[in-house]
Amino acid sequence: MGRMSHRVGNISYGLAVVVAVSAVTMQALAADLLRLSAAQRGAWESAAPELGQSAGIFTKHGITLDLLYTRDGEVESSVASGSSDVGIGVGTIGVLRAYAKGAPLRVIGANTTGTANYWYVQAASLIKAIKDINGKTIAYWTSNAASKYDVFDLIKQYRLKAARPIAIGGQTATFNQVMSGHVDVGWAEAPFGIDAIEQGKIRVVARATDVPAIRRDTVRVLITNADTLQKRQEVLARFMQAYRETIDWMYSDPAALKRYAEFAGVSEGIAQRLRDEFYTKDMLAPDKVVGLDAIMKDAITSRYIPTPLSKAQIAELIQIPTPVR
Repeated sequence: MGRMSHRVGNISYGLAVVVAVSAVTMQALAADLLRLSAAQRGAWESAAPELGQSAGIFTKHGITLDLLYTRDGEVESSVASGSSDVGIGVGTIGVLRAYAKGAPLRVIGANTTGTANYWYVQAASLIKAIKDINGKTIAYWTSNAASKYDVFDLIKQYRLKAARPIAIGGQTATFNQVMSGHVDVGWAEAPFGIDAIEQGKIRVVARATDVPAIRRDTVRVLITNADTLQKRQEVLARFMQAYRETIDWMYSDPAALKRYAEFAGVSEGIAQRLRDEFYTKDMLAPDKVVGLDAIMKDAITSRYIPTPLSKAQIAELIQIPTPVR
C-alpha cells in the first residue's frame, strides 16, 4: 500500500509538472508576436522594448517582441514594407516625408519629445555659463542637420550674436577639436561624452532643454504599417500599454538602471546620470505628438515635404491607442 501511494504520488507530481510546463508553453504560444525594428541600439530613449521584455512587462500583456536593431533611416522602410510590425526611434520629420510620398506608415506613439543634446567645454575652460559663449567658437556637425538648428536656436534664444558657429564632421572630431583647444564649445548627443563628463574631462554649459524651440517638439516616434494597424489594432493597443508601463518602471525601479547598464554596456552611474540629467520622464511620454506645426515648417524648409499635411492627413497618420486607466 505504501509503495502504491508512493507511485501514485510520483505520478501525480509528474502530471502536475507536465501540466505546469504545458501551461507555460501554451501561454508562450498564445502570445502575439510583434517584429520590432529599432534605431540606435543601447540608447536610453529607445530601450523600452528591450528592457520591458526582459522584465516580463510585455509578456504580461500577451506580447512577444522579435527585436531587430538597425541604422537610422532603415526603420521606416522596414515598417513600410511589412518586414517589421513596429518601428521605434524614427525621426518625425522622416516619417512626414515618407508619408507624403505615399508610404503606408502610421504613428502609434511619441518616442522622444525634446532632445538630450548638449553643449560642452573643456573642464578648465573659462566658459562657465551660456552668456560666456558669446564671441567664442561653437561647433555643429556637417553630418547632422539637427546640430545646426540647435546652435542657431541657442544663439537666437540667448542673443549670442558674436558666437561663431563652425561646421565639423561629427561627434568624435568635435570632441578632439574641443580637447585640443581649436574649438571652444562642442555639441553632442547623449550618451556620447557622458563618460568624459563622469571623468571630469569636460563640463556641460548648456542643454537642448534650455532652449524652448528645441524642447517643444516630438522629434522621434513609434510607427507601424497601415495594414498592420487595421488587422492587429488590439495587439498594438496592448503593445502600447506595455510600453507605457515600461516607461513608468524605467523611472521608478533601480533594477531598470541595472538592466539598462548591462544592455548598453555602461556603468550604472552613467546609466543613472543619463536618465536623471538628460532624459526626464516627460521626454519619453508616448501619448501625444507635440510641435507638429513647427516640425512641418522645418520639413518644408528642408524640402522634405512640399506643403503642410491637412487635418485629415494628420488624423490618418497619427493614431495613438487610448491608454487603459
